[in-house]
Amino acid sequence: MSDINRRALIKSLVSGGVGSYLAINSGILNAFSGGNAGKSTWNSYGSSIVIDGLSVAFSLREPVSEEALGIFKSSGISALNMTVPYPGDDYSETLKKVEKAKSIIEQNSNYLRLIQSASDILKAKQESKLGIIMGFQSTEMFDESLSGISEFAKMGVKIMQVSYNGPSILGSGGLVKEDSGITSLGKKAIEIMEAEKVLIDLSHSGKKTVSSAIRQSKRPVVISHTGCNAIYDHPRNNDDTELKAAADTGGLVGVYLMPFLEGGEHEIKADVVIEHILHAYKVCGEDHVAIGSDQGVVPVNDGPEYRESIRKEVERRIAAGISAPGETPNRPPFIPELNSERRMELIAYKLSQKGIPDRVVEKIIGKNWLRVFATVWN
Repeated sequence: MSDINRRALIKSLVSGGVGSYLAINSGILNAFSGGNAGKSTWNSYGSSIVIDGLSVAFSLREPVSEEALGIFKSSGISALNMTVPYPGDDYSETLKKVEKAKSIIEQNSNYLRLIQSASDILKAKQESKLGIIMGFQSTEMFDESLSGISEFAKMGVKIMQVSYNGPSILGSGGLVKEDSGITSLGKKAIEIMEAEKVLIDLSHSGKKTVSSAIRQSKRPVVISHTGCNAIYDHPRNNDDTELKAAADTGGLVGVYLMPFLEGGEHEIKADVVIEHILHAYKVCGEDHVAIGSDQGVVPVNDGPEYRESIRKEVERRIAAGISAPGETPNRPPFIPELNSERRMELIAYKLSQKGIPDRVVEKIIGKNWLRVFATVWN
């Protein structure tokens, strides 16, 4: 496939995605709900390290509002992995966005902290700040020399994927029909990422790419935001063998709060999320399951206007033939019962109600991420 055709396919596959990118591009996350989606509390939440393996805190296009900064503080989240460039951004655009993200963090240093080590997360917790881990979900910022990996790593990018939904120079995404696995360039990229102490993320990757990347890696890898095919079979979810293989590297799998956890057009309930977490817990073990919500910290302003905008946008993508598999106009790209800045506490509470010991709940909502970060980054 030529570079031009590859870029065109990547853009079409990217435009079919939902979740945090759709919310940012629609301006939805700049509004926020006036109340908490749930009142359930978990007593150990305030003292726990809480890490979201994929989220978004702020837009790069406008100043962070005082209201949003207050929500960051009240969320109880110690750190999150924030995708800085959009899939499809080239080197130049990515460079601008990494510099912009760092500038925004510095400008709001009373509330935000750039995370470059596991100890930085502990400091963010102590200071009641939201730690921002800069990450990539795509590879368009790299050329065949792969020099950008080291450059961006030195700028503080600590997590990198080998593919998004489509084909990349490193491997294949989950929506590629013929997944050839990690490429020869991908093998070199993994070596460089590991040498630069960058955490390798296999989210969005096809089955062969996941398995071959794991065989190539020598350090822990993660699948930061996914669901379990054993519960609901979907191209964005992973089989038990893939989940277990990632866990066996010493890494983990993060369960997302996306509409790919169950079929149909109805709103997905929080219990479905818990079902996926508990399945991953059973397959991978207590040290290798976590949360990667793929949701913004600021809750969605979920009302008639928002629902109508989502319905029209999904119908447009369906008509254009670029919608994601299973995407429907009447299903929002989030879990309404968990539409809260305290969603991680709500998940902890529900896990506790299922009989999961508090020490294990602490691992799932943050300590497992902290362990993996400490292993790879240090």
